[in-house]
Amino acid sequence: MDPNRYEVNLSILFTELDVLDRPAAAKAAGFDAVEFWWPFPEAVPADRDVDRFVQAVEDAGVSLVGLNFFAGDMPAGDRGVLSNPDRAGEFADNVDVVVGIGERLGCRAFNALYGNRIDGVDPAAQDQVATESLLRASKAVSRIDGAVLIEPVSGMPAYPLKTAADAIAVIDRVRAAGGDDNLRLLFDIYHLVVNGDDPDAALDAHAASIGHVQIADAPGRNEPGTGEIDFDRFFTKLDAAGYRGHVGLEYKPSGASADSFGWIKR
Repeated sequence: MDPNRYEVNLSILFTELDVLDRPAAAKAAGFDAVEFWWPFPEAVPADRDVDRFVQAVEDAGVSLVGLNFFAGDMPAGDRGVLSNPDRAGEFADNVDVVVGIGERLGCRAFNALYGNRIDGVDPAAQDQVATESLLRASKAVSRIDGAVLIEPVSGMPAYPLKTAADAIAVIDRVRAAGGDDNLRLLFDIYHLVVNGDDPDAALDAHAASIGHVQIADAPGRNEPGTGEIDFDRFFTKLDAAGYRGHVGLEYKPSGASADSFGWIKR
Protein backbone atom coordinates (compact mmCIF):
# COMPACT_ATOMS: atom_id res chain seq x y z
CA MET A 1 0.00 0.00 0.00
CA ASP A 2 1.38 3.40 -1.00
CA PRO A 3 1.69 5.33 2.29
CA ASN A 4 0.48 8.45 0.52
CA ARG A 5 -2.95 6.83 0.28
CA TYR A 6 -3.41 6.81 4.06
CA GLU A 7 -5.37 9.68 5.59
CA VAL A 8 -6.32 10.41 9.18
CA ASN A 9 -9.78 10.54 10.71
CA LEU A 10 -9.50 13.59 12.96
CA SER A 11 -12.62 12.80 14.94
CA ILE A 12 -10.98 9.74 16.51
CA LEU A 13 -7.26 10.61 16.23
CA PHE A 14 -5.57 13.69 17.72
CA THR A 15 -8.56 14.17 20.02
CA GLU A 16 -6.12 15.45 22.65
CA LEU A 17 -6.19 18.67 20.59
CA ASP A 18 -8.93 21.15 19.79
CA VAL A 19 -10.76 20.22 16.59
CA LEU A 20 -9.34 23.19 14.72
CA ASP A 21 -5.75 22.28 15.70
CA ARG A 22 -5.98 18.72 14.42
CA PRO A 23 -5.47 19.31 10.66
CA ALA A 24 -2.09 20.93 11.34
CA ALA A 25 -1.15 18.04 13.65
CA ALA A 26 -1.96 15.55 10.90
CA LYS A 27 0.20 17.52 8.48
CA ALA A 28 3.05 17.58 11.00
CA ALA A 29 2.74 13.79 11.32
CA GLY A 30 3.28 13.42 7.58
CA PHE A 31 -0.24 13.21 6.17
CA ASP A 32 -1.61 15.24 3.28
CA ALA A 33 -5.27 14.22 3.63
CA VAL A 34 -7.80 13.97 6.46
CA GLU A 35 -11.42 13.07 7.14
CA PHE A 36 -13.91 14.05 9.85
CA TRP A 37 -17.15 12.89 11.33
CA TRP A 38 -19.55 15.85 11.46
CA PRO A 39 -17.38 18.30 13.43
CA PHE A 40 -20.16 20.44 14.91
CA PRO A 41 -22.72 19.71 17.65
CA GLU A 42 -25.66 20.87 15.55
CA ALA A 43 -26.90 20.06 12.05
CA VAL A 44 -26.70 23.68 10.91
CA PRO A 45 -23.81 25.49 12.61
CA ALA A 46 -23.25 29.22 12.45
CA ASP A 47 -21.55 30.45 9.28
CA ARG A 48 -18.58 31.70 11.28
CA ASP A 49 -18.03 28.23 12.76
CA VAL A 50 -18.09 26.67 9.29
CA ASP A 51 -15.64 29.33 8.09
CA ARG A 52 -13.26 28.57 10.96
CA PHE A 53 -13.35 24.85 10.16
CA VAL A 54 -12.70 25.43 6.47
CA GLN A 55 -9.88 27.84 7.30
CA ALA A 56 -8.22 25.35 9.65
CA VAL A 57 -8.13 22.69 6.94
CA GLU A 58 -6.87 25.14 4.32
CA ASP A 59 -4.23 26.67 6.61
CA ALA A 60 -2.88 23.21 7.48
CA GLY A 61 -2.31 22.42 3.81
CA VAL A 62 -4.21 19.13 3.91
CA SER A 63 -7.04 17.86 1.71
CA LEU A 64 -10.41 16.95 3.20
CA VAL A 65 -11.32 13.65 1.54
CA GLY A 66 -14.19 12.45 3.76
CA LEU A 67 -16.92 14.10 5.81
CA ASN A 68 -19.92 12.68 7.65
CA PHE A 69 -23.35 14.17 7.45
CA PHE A 70 -24.83 15.20 10.81
CA ALA A 71 -25.48 11.98 12.77
CA GLY A 72 -26.97 13.21 16.05
CA ASP A 73 -25.20 12.90 19.39
CA MET A 74 -22.66 10.16 18.70
CA PRO A 75 -21.24 9.97 22.26
CA ALA A 76 -24.79 9.49 23.54
CA GLY A 77 -25.36 6.59 21.14
CA ASP A 78 -26.90 8.20 18.06
CA ARG A 79 -25.70 6.76 14.76
CA GLY A 80 -27.49 8.96 12.27
CA VAL A 81 -30.87 10.67 12.07
CA LEU A 82 -31.83 10.18 8.42
CA SER A 83 -34.17 7.23 9.11
CA ASN A 84 -35.81 8.84 12.16
CA PRO A 85 -39.22 10.27 11.16
CA ASP A 86 -38.92 12.91 13.89
CA ARG A 87 -35.38 13.99 12.95
CA ALA A 88 -35.06 13.55 9.18
CA GLY A 89 -35.70 17.28 8.86
CA GLU A 90 -32.39 17.91 10.65
CA PHE A 91 -30.67 15.74 8.08
CA ALA A 92 -32.37 17.59 5.24
CA ASP A 93 -31.23 20.93 6.66
CA ASN A 94 -27.70 19.58 7.07
CA VAL A 95 -27.33 18.39 3.46
CA ASP A 96 -26.76 21.84 1.96
CA VAL A 97 -24.22 22.72 4.68
CA VAL A 98 -22.29 19.52 3.93
CA VAL A 99 -22.34 20.16 0.18
CA GLY A 100 -21.15 23.72 0.78
CA ILE A 101 -18.16 22.53 2.82
CA GLY A 102 -17.43 19.88 0.21
CA GLU A 103 -17.50 22.45 -2.56
CA ARG A 104 -15.14 24.79 -0.71
CA LEU A 105 -12.62 22.12 0.30
CA GLY A 106 -12.80 19.74 -2.65
CA CYS A 107 -14.27 16.90 -0.57
CA ARG A 108 -16.37 14.48 -2.61
CA ALA A 109 -17.13 11.57 -0.21
CA PHE A 110 -19.88 12.00 2.38
CA ASN A 111 -20.82 9.33 4.93
CA ALA A 112 -24.54 9.11 5.71
CA LEU A 113 -24.98 7.05 8.89
CA TYR A 114 -28.33 5.29 8.61
CA GLY A 115 -29.64 5.69 12.16
CA ASN A 116 -30.68 3.23 14.85
CA ARG A 117 -33.97 1.37 14.94
CA ILE A 118 -36.46 3.12 17.22
CA ASP A 119 -38.67 1.25 19.67
CA GLY A 120 -42.31 1.53 18.67
CA VAL A 121 -41.61 2.64 15.11
CA ASP A 122 -42.21 0.26 12.20
CA PRO A 123 -38.83 -0.55 10.58
CA ALA A 124 -40.49 -0.28 7.17
CA ALA A 125 -41.54 3.28 7.99
CA GLN A 126 -37.97 4.10 8.99
CA ASP A 127 -36.67 2.59 5.77
CA GLN A 128 -39.08 4.73 3.75
CA VAL A 129 -37.88 7.89 5.53
CA ALA A 130 -34.29 6.77 4.96
CA THR A 131 -34.92 6.29 1.24
CA GLU A 132 -36.31 9.81 0.98
CA SER A 133 -33.39 11.23 2.96
CA LEU A 134 -30.80 9.44 0.85
CA LEU A 135 -32.50 10.47 -2.39
CA ARG A 136 -32.18 14.08 -1.23
CA ALA A 137 -28.52 13.61 -0.30
CA SER A 138 -27.74 11.78 -3.52
CA LYS A 139 -29.16 14.53 -5.71
CA ALA A 140 -27.51 17.28 -3.64
CA VAL A 141 -23.97 15.86 -3.70
CA SER A 142 -24.28 15.02 -7.39
CA ARG A 143 -24.13 18.79 -7.98
CA ILE A 144 -20.45 18.67 -6.99
CA ASP A 145 -19.78 15.20 -8.42
CA GLY A 146 -19.80 13.72 -4.92
CA ALA A 147 -20.71 10.32 -3.52
CA VAL A 148 -22.91 9.33 -0.58
CA LEU A 149 -21.34 6.55 1.50
CA ILE A 150 -23.40 3.88 3.28
CA GLU A 151 -21.65 2.18 6.18
CA PRO A 152 -22.17 -1.03 8.14
CA VAL A 153 -21.42 -0.29 11.81
CA SER A 154 -20.61 -2.45 14.84
CA GLY A 155 -21.06 -1.93 18.57
CA MET A 156 -24.61 -0.59 18.33
CA PRO A 157 -27.22 -3.38 18.37
CA ALA A 158 -30.02 -1.06 17.19
CA TYR A 159 -28.10 -0.04 14.06
CA PRO A 160 -29.59 -2.17 11.26
CA LEU A 161 -26.71 -2.23 8.76
CA LYS A 162 -24.26 -4.84 10.00
CA THR A 163 -22.81 -6.35 6.82
CA ALA A 164 -21.65 -5.15 3.42
CA ALA A 165 -24.73 -6.83 1.94
CA ASP A 166 -26.97 -4.80 4.27
CA ALA A 167 -25.45 -1.58 2.96
CA ILE A 168 -25.66 -2.72 -0.66
CA ALA A 169 -29.38 -3.46 -0.17
CA VAL A 170 -29.91 0.16 0.92
CA ILE A 171 -27.93 1.43 -2.08
CA ASP A 172 -30.02 -0.72 -4.44
CA ARG A 173 -33.25 0.46 -2.85
CA VAL A 174 -32.36 4.14 -3.24
CA ARG A 175 -31.25 3.64 -6.82
CA ALA A 176 -34.52 1.86 -7.59
CA ALA A 177 -36.37 4.87 -6.15
CA GLY A 178 -34.65 7.19 -8.61
CA GLY A 179 -31.42 8.09 -6.85
CA ASP A 180 -28.37 9.17 -8.79
CA ASP A 181 -25.71 6.52 -9.35
CA ASN A 182 -23.51 7.97 -6.62
CA LEU A 183 -24.24 5.84 -3.56
CA ARG A 184 -21.27 3.75 -2.52
CA LEU A 185 -20.26 1.27 0.16
CA LEU A 186 -18.02 2.51 2.94
CA PHE A 187 -15.85 -0.56 3.53
CA ASP A 188 -14.63 -0.40 7.13
CA ILE A 189 -12.82 -3.67 7.78
CA TYR A 190 -13.02 -3.23 11.55
CA HIS A 191 -16.80 -3.00 11.64
CA LEU A 192 -17.23 -5.90 9.22
CA VAL A 193 -14.89 -8.20 11.15
CA VAL A 194 -16.48 -7.36 14.52
CA ASN A 195 -19.94 -8.04 13.08
CA GLY A 196 -18.83 -11.43 11.74
CA ASP A 197 -18.98 -10.45 8.07
CA ASP A 198 -16.29 -12.01 5.86
CA PRO A 199 -14.23 -9.13 4.42
CA ASP A 200 -12.73 -11.34 1.69
CA ALA A 201 -16.16 -12.43 0.50
CA ALA A 202 -17.45 -8.85 0.79
CA LEU A 203 -14.56 -7.59 -1.32
CA ASP A 204 -15.12 -10.28 -3.92
CA ALA A 205 -18.84 -9.52 -4.14
CA HIS A 206 -18.90 -5.74 -3.82
CA ALA A 207 -15.52 -4.29 -4.88
CA ALA A 208 -17.13 -2.27 -7.67
CA SER A 209 -19.44 -0.56 -5.17
CA ILE A 210 -16.74 0.59 -2.72
CA GLY A 211 -16.47 4.35 -2.42
CA HIS A 212 -14.15 4.59 0.56
CA VAL A 213 -12.14 2.33 2.90
CA GLN A 214 -11.45 2.74 6.61
CA ILE A 215 -9.32 0.60 8.91
CA ALA A 216 -8.75 -0.27 12.54
CA ASP A 217 -7.51 -3.52 14.02
CA ALA A 218 -9.84 -5.97 15.73
CA PRO A 219 -10.46 -6.60 18.49
CA GLY A 220 -9.88 -3.29 20.24
CA ARG A 221 -10.23 -0.78 17.37
CA ASN A 222 -6.63 0.34 17.83
CA GLU A 223 -3.92 0.79 15.20
CA PRO A 224 -2.88 -2.08 12.89
CA GLY A 225 -0.63 -4.56 14.66
CA THR A 226 -2.54 -4.44 17.93
CA GLY A 227 -5.16 -7.03 16.95
CA GLU A 228 -5.64 -10.01 14.69
CA ILE A 229 -6.36 -8.58 11.21
CA ASP A 230 -3.73 -9.41 8.56
CA PHE A 231 -3.45 -5.97 6.96
CA ASP A 232 -0.71 -6.90 4.48
CA ARG A 233 -3.05 -9.49 3.04
CA PHE A 234 -6.02 -7.11 3.12
CA PHE A 235 -4.16 -4.34 1.30
CA THR A 236 -2.93 -6.79 -1.35
CA LYS A 237 -6.48 -7.99 -1.91
CA LEU A 238 -7.80 -4.41 -1.96
CA ASP A 239 -5.29 -3.45 -4.65
CA ALA A 240 -6.14 -6.57 -6.64
CA ALA A 241 -9.82 -5.67 -6.43
CA GLY A 242 -9.05 -2.37 -8.14
CA TYR A 243 -9.58 0.05 -5.27
CA ARG A 244 -7.43 3.13 -5.84
CA GLY A 245 -8.82 5.58 -3.30
CA HIS A 246 -7.68 6.75 0.11
CA VAL A 247 -7.61 4.51 3.18
CA GLY A 248 -8.90 6.28 6.27
CA LEU A 249 -7.20 5.58 9.58
CA GLU A 250 -10.24 5.43 11.84
CA TYR A 251 -8.75 3.83 14.90
CA LYS A 252 -8.37 4.71 18.56
CA PRO A 253 -4.62 5.13 19.13
CA SER A 254 -3.32 2.93 21.92
CA GLY A 255 -1.12 5.80 23.10
CA ALA A 256 -0.51 9.32 21.83
CA SER A 257 -1.90 9.84 18.33
CA ALA A 258 1.44 10.98 16.92
CA ASP A 259 3.06 7.76 18.18
CA SER A 260 0.53 5.44 16.53
CA PHE A 261 1.85 5.45 12.95
CA GLY A 262 4.92 3.22 13.35
CA TRP A 263 3.16 0.38 11.51
CA ILE A 264 3.12 2.38 8.25
CA LYS A 265 5.82 1.29 5.84
CA ARG A 266 7.01 4.65 4.55
